[in-house]
Amino acid sequence: MNRLADATSPYLLQHKDNPVDWWPWSDEAFAEAKRRDVPVLISVGYAACHWCHVMAHESFENEQVGALLNDNFVSIKVDREERPDVDAVYMTATQAMTGQGGWPMTVFATPDGTPFFCGTYFPRQNFVQLLQSVATAWREQREEVLRQGAAVVEAIGGAQAVGGPTAPLDAPLLAAAAAKLASEYDATNGGFGGAPKFPPHMNLLFLLRHHQRTGDPTSLEVTRHTAEAMARGGIYDQLAGGFARYSVDAHWTVPHFEKMLYDNALLLRVYTQLWRLTGDPLARRVARDTARFLADELHRPGQGFASALDADTEGVEGLTYAWTPAQLVEALGEEDGRFAADLFTVTDGGTFEHGMSVLRLARDVDDAAPEVRARWQQVVGRLLAARDTRPQPALDDKVVAAWNGLAITAIAEFQQVAAVYASPQDEDANLMDGVTIVADGAMHQAAEHLASVHLVGGRLRRVSRDGKVGEPAGVLEDYGCVAEAFCALHQLTGEGRWLTLAGELLDTALTHFAAPGGAFYDTADDAERLVARPADPTDNATPSGRSALIAGLVAYSALTGETRYREAAEAALGTVAPIVGKHPRFTGYAAMVGEALLSGPYEIAVVTDDPAGDPLVATARRHAPPGAVVVAGRPDQPGVPLLADRPLVEGRSAAYVCRGFVCQRPVTSVEELIAELG
Repeated sequence: MNRLADATSPYLLQHKDNPVDWWPWSDEAFAEAKRRDVPVLISVGYAACHWCHVMAHESFENEQVGALLNDNFVSIKVDREERPDVDAVYMTATQAMTGQGGWPMTVFATPDGTPFFCGTYFPRQNFVQLLQSVATAWREQREEVLRQGAAVVEAIGGAQAVGGPTAPLDAPLLAAAAAKLASEYDATNGGFGGAPKFPPHMNLLFLLRHHQRTGDPTSLEVTRHTAEAMARGGIYDQLAGGFARYSVDAHWTVPHFEKMLYDNALLLRVYTQLWRLTGDPLARRVARDTARFLADELHRPGQGFASALDADTEGVEGLTYAWTPAQLVEALGEEDGRFAADLFTVTDGGTFEHGMSVLRLARDVDDAAPEVRARWQQVVGRLLAARDTRPQPALDDKVVAAWNGLAITAIAEFQQVAAVYASPQDEDANLMDGVTIVADGAMHQAAEHLASVHLVGGRLRRVSRDGKVGEPAGVLEDYGCVAEAFCALHQLTGEGRWLTLAGELLDTALTHFAAPGGAFYDTADDAERLVARPADPTDNATPSGRSALIAGLVAYSALTGETRYREAAEAALGTVAPIVGKHPRFTGYAAMVGEALLSGPYEIAVVTDDPAGDPLVATARRHAPPGAVVVAGRPDQPGVPLLADRPLVEGRSAAYVCRGFVCQRPVTSVEELIAELG
């Protein structure tokens, strides 16, 4: 009997009609394996994963494979996005056994969950042979299987160890990290490494803060070039905005077409901060259109942001997005079709499959003549209308707490910068206003959804769908990302409730996730026991739980003046510091927060009767040093500690600037504030 029909996960629901007797992850599944004395197959994937779909079609929809699994195993299907703790433990086992990992992940385990054979994707013939071999080994070589499992558990226990060496995350270490990133930078194509090439969003956020703190021109150039190369490449949707998960090549041409919430949230922050620091028009446009993508394509009305758009459309990668020259002419007419083919590098030979091309921006059009920009935007609108008539990729509509936290933080930062640069004279001022309005509404709905649906009995739940919260408990990254988001929303709105909620989440994390030596586990002390308790300090596709929590602790400490949260952040950063200098590509978020601590972070309070229009507020946000917190409002506004006991100065607005809890005299002019912010 397949037991996935009542699942909240879209990924599990994709398998509800398989001839496999799937179980969701549960104690009952392992009890059934023990009762039958059979091994467990743990199959881990996610809804937008292309090769997960392939293995499902080849194997899990096949009657012969289903019979083999049902006769010899208890089969458990896991959504890695819903249960990142389960994924982390068995991914560590897979990497320990094979030297690599990925999804779909295929793990064979004993009835107590101990893994003894791990892999990823298997073609059907290979998978059938593997199932037969594992079933035979379980029956005839049980002792050897159990010894192998014990060795794997020992290996993953060591990989997840805490209490290792610590070091201060100081200026020389961050300088070394920036220099190492610069040495690994692809000066031709932007980014780091070869194919496949992933957007290095967290490294770019670190480099932007490092540049702002130190003036290092290389850090800014690495960021600027990489951001431009991605924005002009096929990894960026030239019509609707939003970034794909990665490029299959080294030059951002052909993406793996899935669009993930976390990538777009983190990249929105990159382009927003690049725009803030440089005024670059390309960064402005990409930030605006990425915010619009989040609000239009991923936000679920009255809820939060959905997790992803699928890589496939009707089982075909790129079906929605790729074009031929003839299709451009059909959509636009002969003259505009040729213009679009030239502008978007659509050739007769194609850059993708079957003579199709993924749209790339061949030239910089943000600084082009007004008539060229107008034609480009008119063509974009017509092509998007034509594309909307095509089959569309499926949406993974579950709401993940941590990823929604990332999106809220990103939109809050975007709203602040958009307000700084607002100008009625801009040719697309109405478009920018429209985006900020819908993004603001989506952000607030997502925050309310997290606060009212995901918070259950003072504890976070990981996922929800259709307004109903799921059972999986929140992990450390959920607490860190949501706390950081609530701190960002507090700064944007001046509402005290968001800061209160952030503090409650951080207190829960400090109580239930703490590990020896200032580190943190990824799961709570009262969470389900797995074969190992994960505690990964490295940033990968998303910030590690540890980095996310550190970011929340630093922001909250600056907003409240509560030093114990800063002390906890510094101790936790010390556990990551030994990795930062050696492997900065996997510690970008931690290094970013380290820059904030070295900078201060600054605490900027603007007392004013006009938070939306006061030039002191705009100046504070425009010139805020790395990681600074900025609040604005009336003196002694309830729930806003930074505005407490800070009056107007002779009836005029005033800015109070502190750094590391040491304050300067209040200033009342833009010029004085710029001077204090350095």
